[in-house]
Amino acid sequence: MTQRHTPSIEHGVRIINERLQTITSDPGVYRMLDADGGILYVGKAKNLAKRVASYKRIPSLSYRIQNMVALICDIKTYSTQTEAEALLLEANLIKEHKPRFNVLLKDDKSYPYILITKGHDFPRIMKHRGSHKAQGNYYGPYASAGAVNHAITDLQKVFMIRPCSDSYFENRTRPCMEFQIKRCSAPCVGKVTPSDYAESVKLLEVFLKGKTRDVQESLALRMQEASDAMEYEKAAAYRDRIKALNHIQSKQTVHMANLKDCDVLGLARGTDIACVELCLYRGSQHFGNRSYFFEDADGLSDVQLIEQFVLQFYHRHHPPAHILLPVSIPNITSLKEALYNLTDVNIGITCPAKGDKRILIDNANHNAESSLRHHQAKQLKNNQLLRMVAHIFEMDTPPARIEVYDNSHISGTNRVGAMIVATPEGFDKSSYRTYNITYNDEATGDDYAMLREVLTRRLTRLKEDPEQKPDLMLIDGGAGQLSSALQIIDQFDMRQAITVVGIAKGKDRNAGRERFFIPGKEAFTLPKGDPALHYLQVLRDEAHRWAITSHRNKRTRAIKHSSLDDIPGIGPKRKQLLLTHFGSLDAIKEASLEQLCKVKGIDASTAQTIKDHLS
Repeated sequence: MTQRHTPSIEHGVRIINERLQTITSDPGVYRMLDADGGILYVGKAKNLAKRVASYKRIPSLSYRIQNMVALICDIKTYSTQTEAEALLLEANLIKEHKPRFNVLLKDDKSYPYILITKGHDFPRIMKHRGSHKAQGNYYGPYASAGAVNHAITDLQKVFMIRPCSDSYFENRTRPCMEFQIKRCSAPCVGKVTPSDYAESVKLLEVFLKGKTRDVQESLALRMQEASDAMEYEKAAAYRDRIKALNHIQSKQTVHMANLKDCDVLGLARGTDIACVELCLYRGSQHFGNRSYFFEDADGLSDVQLIEQFVLQFYHRHHPPAHILLPVSIPNITSLKEALYNLTDVNIGITCPAKGDKRILIDNANHNAESSLRHHQAKQLKNNQLLRMVAHIFEMDTPPARIEVYDNSHISGTNRVGAMIVATPEGFDKSSYRTYNITYNDEATGDDYAMLREVLTRRLTRLKEDPEQKPDLMLIDGGAGQLSSALQIIDQFDMRQAITVVGIAKGKDRNAGRERFFIPGKEAFTLPKGDPALHYLQVLRDEAHRWAITSHRNKRTRAIKHSSLDDIPGIGPKRKQLLLTHFGSLDAIKEASLEQLCKVKGIDASTAQTIKDHLS
């Protein structure tokens, strides 16, 4: 076991010199370890010995990496056959261990798609996020839900495809508003034939694949045919759809017929922060941008940063056929090979120097610079607010991590506790937590007991992962809630390490009259219009939103659960067949064995099991 030491750069350099005696010059991956064996940093190298030796040149290292060197107690290396294998291993280790000194991609959001459903005479167009389990064809990804919603609205104007659910569709007796505003052909009431509707769906999918000219020519031909047949109203409808299609195409700032599916990366650097702008092009159409920010990026070159982004991002998301980079990667062959091993897809990766593709890169770089300026301005504002919060609550330094707690229930049922997290960068939604309350107190709606359980579980977890310690805990409630929270804080001996504050609505629960409760002080309010007050209200409201959402989700799951779910041998399919046949749980309870056996998949033995259980 490595002996614990006082962190110092001299000690770290001594460890590096010792390990260099046995480190080879092969390509591979190295891991910097701390006194507890935890991984500080993971890196790859074409020459392991040369790369590890570079950490001895202290003046050339950033302050962040100097701090890492001071914590080094051991170095582990793993040789690989090729540099591509090293790249892949590095990406896997970073994803698994999330070392504190690596530049990590914070990407906790899935990308939305357009889904054209299958299995129905009249397919539906809809937004989809998550795994691709639903039957149908997926088109995307889009950068945001808003981009998908706008795209669906525009596509409806051209192709008149229904957006409604199957249950809504089946129960229509007259056209809905979508038909009135010319965004749906109303197949639900027979306003369009199945063959014409199928042709519209086919054209829609052709368009989403990037063959816009084929769609334009097809619609123009139909308009001409209708005009020749003197069906002028029908011809006018096709004319309007062509206009809507032209409007969609006019929104596309770049249309590249020779580049169907492509991700374009832009890069902008600040003093110690970098922004990578991801621009999505599918079917030669621009599907939106998304910005990714890397804190403490001053120790990485542009090449290292882009390399890290590509490996980490496409470890989680399926890549397109082409990726355009803002900087030239010297070991581009190794990067391609690593991505192939990661995704089983041959990806074209280039850094264009001129032409239309360079225009795309320049535009992405421009957007990255704009996003970075906006992010830094927002961060500056947040830092100012956090300094104000620290002053109000008499903290020595601005809080780097704020946790806000709330709970939700209805008369003690479906009880949940909720925690949200805020940092100088904003809300850290990947750190949000929901706690299902388990205590069996008779007073099932006891908010104090709920809070004590949540904090006990949170602080128990904190002992296992002390790096996630909050500087400030905001408790939704007054003196009673604060007292309950402090009981648990004291049990874990964390009163000195964490500032705990209660925030309660004022008289008549009016926003703007919140009262704040700090241990050992009188409750106080802040002036209406105070920026710090507004910030604290936003934090409290977000915790309330998260608690309500979690409670509703739990209640919805409980409503969907019935006595049938507890019967051995009755799964979702048989449950659905029983409910469809009898109409309700009460009717199933009243049914005879003979009646139960008439349901598909229910034999005499299963029918008896159902009767015994429900009785």
